[in-house]
Amino acid sequence: MSSFDPPNHRYSSLVLILLLLGFSVAAADDVSSWTDDSSLESPGCTNKFQMVKVLNWVDGVEGDFLTGLTAQFGAALPSVADQSLRFPAAFVDPLDSCSNLSSRLDGHIALSIRGNCAFTEKAKHAEAAGASALLVINDKEDLDEMGCMEKDTSLNVSIPVLMISKSSGDALNKSMVDNKSVELLLYAPKRPVVDLTAGLLLLMAVGTVVVASLWSELTDPDQANESYSILAKEISSAGTRKDDPEKEILDISVTGAVFFIVTASIFLLLLFYFMSSWFVWVLTIFFCIGGMQGMHNIIMAVILRKCRHLGRKSVKLPLLGTMSVLSLLVNIVCLAFAVFWFIKRHTSYSWVGQDILGICLMITALQVVRLPNIKVVATVLLCCAFVYDIFWVFISPLIFHESVMIVVAQGDSSSGESIPMLLRIPRFFDPWGGYDMIGFGDILFPGLLISFASRYDKIKKRVISNGYFLWLTIGYGTGLLLTYLGLYLMDGHGQPALLYIVPCTLGLAVILGLVRGELQELWNYGSEESESHTTEDPMPVA
Repeated sequence: MSSFDPPNHRYSSLVLILLLLGFSVAAADDVSSWTDDSSLESPGCTNKFQMVKVLNWVDGVEGDFLTGLTAQFGAALPSVADQSLRFPAAFVDPLDSCSNLSSRLDGHIALSIRGNCAFTEKAKHAEAAGASALLVINDKEDLDEMGCMEKDTSLNVSIPVLMISKSSGDALNKSMVDNKSVELLLYAPKRPVVDLTAGLLLLMAVGTVVVASLWSELTDPDQANESYSILAKEISSAGTRKDDPEKEILDISVTGAVFFIVTASIFLLLLFYFMSSWFVWVLTIFFCIGGMQGMHNIIMAVILRKCRHLGRKSVKLPLLGTMSVLSLLVNIVCLAFAVFWFIKRHTSYSWVGQDILGICLMITALQVVRLPNIKVVATVLLCCAFVYDIFWVFISPLIFHESVMIVVAQGDSSSGESIPMLLRIPRFFDPWGGYDMIGFGDILFPGLLISFASRYDKIKKRVISNGYFLWLTIGYGTGLLLTYLGLYLMDGHGQPALLYIVPCTLGLAVILGLVRGELQELWNYGSEESESHTTEDPMPVA
């Protein structure tokens, strides 16, 4: 924050609100893969459910592909479009395909509506009429699993069978009602075994925490070294710490940590029950304001590091008061950027602007909010967050019939709006596209601990290998790797990232503290009781 602009304490409230919102969606890192919940298997009914791309041509003009889901029975589809065949589409008669069809469908893909009989019955009648495949049009937008009945002890369906959504069926029906020729091509592309874009997201998350922790050294190393030297002397002599009065610093207390968890849970439930486009709009506007302020602080710090004289000229504005001309110009640029992203947030490239605003917001938040010692982290914040994440991802479906965290992360499906408090990056190498995501909470909460470790190492004048910052950063990256491994092993089901991150960061800090004989000092760091007995830096053991 520029010394020429007075700190705005109202900004703290906004940071805390956004911090809470980020925490609320921290677990839903990936919700795009289909999970196989099949339970009834019998001969001829052992297929894995697979997502299918339905390419379509209307009068020879290719349209946007449709998405389908294969049945638990029927022939398998090729994974490459070039290995599949293109067939004309035709509706069956009767439409529900629950009895023998009135006409042959040789060389056609049959279209049937859902209902009135079992899916296996529909498939048998379509196959008997010579159809090359059967598409069942659902009566809603979701894609339901088409399994087998208990009486289907031995099936021999030799054509592919899949379900498409109601809107996809309506689009095909409209073209056929207008006497247009509709042709379809079906294939089931496979996802890559290794998701390389997840590695880019991991680097973004770790990089954000590292930059935030070292921000003062990066932007003003001389002043940072002087501040750490003064703090070290004050701690050694007086047992208390005095922060720079021009900086707005919020130390999280035990009460504040409990408030975080309780408020996050309440807000998560409100989003779950009352999710709507206007609600997401309000959150998006808050995100833009916070991201704009964060971007302003970062740009100002970078410019003033080399050109301090640029911030000396000030101007007095109505409502805003006195601010430097440079700050005014940077605010205008940041406002324009935030407004542009808000307008274009539904475009394919909007993730770039969202990530820039989000990273700027989080770097600034980690400068404003900090942990005073390990006690607050260990006893309340991260341990409660650990339980919170697991509960709302894995246990909440037992109570609410859906994973509350994942539903909230998906946003308002009816309007296409989604909560922006997460970093996301497209799956560039995935034929299905989609995004890898990580919530702000999975960066901010471990970031608070890692920032504390960085400050502790600087004040205690630790070399990097004998400190805590490097090892906690490595632990954080390891926790993220384990999160994505969990995503892979659980077929893309959203993971509570803090389940893996907390043991790899907080657990590692406690183990290092025990080995080095410094756990009590880390636990009570900053309190008069502990520091009055610690007059010199203990020698590290490991």
